[in-house]
Amino acid sequence: MKSVSSRWSLVSLIVSVLIFARCFCVEAQQRAKIPRIGFLDSSTFSGNAGFLEAFWQEMRKLGWIEGKNIAIAYRFAENKGTERVNELASDLVRLHVDLIVASGAGPSVAAKKLTTVIPIVMANASDPVAAGLVTSLARPGGNVTGVASLSPELNTKRLEILKDAVSKLARVGYLQLAGGSILSDRILKELRLRL
Repeated sequence: MKSVSSRWSLVSLIVSVLIFARCFCVEAQQRAKIPRIGFLDSSTFSGNAGFLEAFWQEMRKLGWIEGKNIAIAYRFAENKGTERVNELASDLVRLHVDLIVASGAGPSVAAKKLTTVIPIVMANASDPVAAGLVTSLARPGGNVTGVASLSPELNTKRLEILKDAVSKLARVGYLQLAGGSILSDRILKELRLRL
């Protein structure tokens, strides 16, 4: 009887040690860090709903699922101007996000002023060279990359086409957001030269 009892004691001791060791190992393991993207936009969330849905649809195809293996900190300035964009960019830098996606030149410039370490992906910046975001389109350098729309050049070409199509064209209206910017002022100046 003693040998059976001592065997059970030994077995229960081993099982207890294994359970304790397993609990200790589980506590010692750290969760893998989930990459965090900061999304910075000067407009509104509702204004970007279609874009964001398309973005997440493509991300899911690549295996990225928000909240599971990637996180996004959204920041929308609600069209409240440069100062608000700067505040939100500062907030993202304080969060130590792994990447900042900045929609347009304004948010990209705001992010670039605050960090040379966090990679910044500009989405639809009109003229990144003129805005000081990159050294050149061929060799951007620094921590900023992305997509440029080159709208100043396209706007002047559109005006040329319009003038060719409407031979008696004398006046053209140009709409821009309130407050303007260095880039929008440059676009307007170039359009005036072409008229």
